[in-house]
This record gives sequence, structure tokens and C-alpha cells, in this order.
Amino acid sequence: MLRLTCLLLVSCLVTAPAATAADDRPLRVVTFNLLHGGPWSGLTGDDDDLERRLELMVAQLRVLEPDVVALQESPVSRWRGDVAARLAEALGFVHVHARATERVFPWRLLGRLVMGALGFVEGPAILSRFPIVSSQVYELPHCVRRLDPRVALRADVATPAGLLTVYSTHTSRDDCQTERVAELVSAQPGPLPILLLGDLNTGESAPALRELLGHGFVDLFREANPDALGATARQDVRAPDPTVRRRIDYVLLLPGREVEASVVSSRVVLNTPGRRDDGQPLWPSDHYGVFAEIRLSRPVKPLSRHRAISSRQAR
Repeated sequence: MLRLTCLLLVSCLVTAPAATAADDRPLRVVTFNLLHGGPWSGLTGDDDDLERRLELMVAQLRVLEPDVVALQESPVSRWRGDVAARLAEALGFVHVHARATERVFPWRLLGRLVMGALGFVEGPAILSRFPIVSSQVYELPHCVRRLDPRVALRADVATPAGLLTVYSTHTSRDDCQTERVAELVSAQPGPLPILLLGDLNTGESAPALRELLGHGFVDLFREANPDALGATARQDVRAPDPTVRRRIDYVLLLPGREVEASVVSSRVVLNTPGRRDDGQPLWPSDHYGVFAEIRLSRPVKPLSRHRAISSRQAR
């Protein structure tokens, strides 16, 4: 009995500091459209130097030390293999991936055959430092572009604060898709906030984004940077200087019922060029990424008016 008591005491002393450190560290998330090169790249291999750009992505993501990374335009191709899986392996993460382009036709088998012949398929992915306990793919409506399949990918991530639901999506310029995403996320409230990450192809003043914010979503970059431009698209991957003009990539948060979230920081990332073998500049993608640090906590006292996202917003 004495031996068992000693073992339990030692176990508590060893594990308690690690748990505290994990709880104290803000959750770090990144969303990033990585530019796959298009469906014909599966045949030609011409994908805007994706192999070299992957090296830049890995190096810059390692510096950020994210916990969750949401990707858009993540391909599986004849030339590059499963890019999300490769990035996850390089970071030591687990991942899930949705094959959106196989849904180009109403008959899924036909879509698989066509994409298989091209040697290419793409869609959103979610990479996580923590275990992913479940995931689901939701097809989005084709209201405007009939042959432009889009999906929302959900992953339930076992973080130190509890089970966190994360979505990665890449909508077209189709407001009904954004409305559908808002409905999906809003219909599944839980004790923790829900994260919606992605390339929404819509600016801050667009009705589609206002619709999302009207559902209670909070734009974390704008919360942390009220006056910053925050442009994320469109970067010429071979240009010597920045060419981004529009902000269309977002980290959005829907407050939870029990766990509150406060924004520690948010900024544009993956925005530093490297060099090709010939010495010419090369950017990681035609998009920049968006990074956010989020502190999750059980409410013990009123949060800062300007820096907190209260769960009361969700009620």
C-alpha cells in the first residue's frame, strides 16, 4: 500500500507541470491556401514549383509552432503525392483530408474516374498536433458554379482544454456556400468554441462575410488588429515584391457555451519569399496564411471588453 501511494505521488509530481504548461499555452492555429497548380498539373507536373514551395511552408510553419493547421487547395497528385500527408509528417502531426474535386459530377464514381485519369484531386485538410478523434466532410451547394465542387471539412481535435471542433473550407464566390457553412457550424454548438478556417473568396465588406458575423462568428484577425489591412491574396509566387491586395482568408471563431476564448494575437504569416535554384524569388503560395493565438479558459471573472469573446454571444 505504501509503495502504491509513493508511485501515485511521483506520478502526480511528474505529470502535473506538463499539464499546466499545456493548459497555459495559447492554442495556435494557422489557415493557408497552398496553391496546388490546377487539375492539369497532375498530367504535366507544372504546379508553380510546389516541391520547393513545400520546403518553404515547412520551414515557416515550424517557426510558428502551430497546434492546428487548416489547408485549402491541398492536392493528391501523380507528381507530388499526398501533400497534406507530407506536411503532417514533416511537422509530426496527424491529419485528415477531403477530396473535393471527386464531387465534380452528381455521379461520384464518374468524378473518381476522371480525377484518377488526370492523376489529381484536391480539397481542404486539417493538420493537428493533438489527436483527431473524428471527422466529416460536408458537400456545399452549387448555386452559381455548377462544375466547381466545394466542401467543408470538420475535425474534432482532443486539445488540453477539451474536444475542439475545427472546420477548413474553400468556398467559391458563391454566397449560398458561405451561408451553408454558417448553418453547419451554428447548428453544432458545444462547450468549447468552434473554429472556422479558410479561404472564403470574399472581402470584409461583402454580404457573405456579414452573414457569418451575423451568426455570431468573430473575426480573430480583425479583433486583434482593428486597423491593419491584413491582405492575403493574390501574391505572384515569382515576384520580387509583395503583390497582395485583398483579404479573403480568415480565422473565425464561434463562441462556446462553457469555455471562453480570448485573442492573444493574430497576424499574416507564410509571407516571406525564399529562392529557387536559379536564385530567383519564390513565395510559399499565391496566398498568405493567417495565424492566431487563442486562450481557452473556464470563466472565473469578467473578461476584457475589447479582447475577450464571451460565450454569452452564442446565446
